[in-house]
Amino acid sequence: MNFTYPKTEKLKSKITIGLLFTEGKSVSKYPLRLVYNAGTFGEGEKIKIGVSVSKKYFKKAVDRNYFKRVLRETYRLNKHLLIDNLDQPYSFMLFYQSKDRLPYEEINTKTIQLFEKFLAQTKPVIQSEEK
Repeated sequence: MNFTYPKTEKLKSKITIGLLFTEGKSVSKYPLRLVYNAGTFGEGEKIKIGVSVSKKYFKKAVDRNYFKRVLRETYRLNKHLLIDNLDQPYSFMLFYQSKDRLPYEEINTKTIQLFEKFLAQTKPVIQSEEK
């Protein structure tokens, strides 16, 4: 498995981000929230993901940057859960939504649970479209 986070997987398009917030669906697992939307990207691209930490909870940029690094790292190590089970391209936005400063191990566990919850939520839709 390729445990990288290449530039092609980074969500940067303002149009795509706007669509996430207007048409996207969401799934939560405290303290994380995943907003997703099916989309089309370039050849061979299955996922685009961005991370965000609220200034409301972490006033200092140092703290926000730390949690963004942690979110990117947990995604990088667990993205195989998504890539192996998706049959269409998705764009994601991953949010840390708490003022609690959880340790890395707990955030990693919550990320895995969040990805599994997302897959369970989208599987019935994928199966009903095949019929």
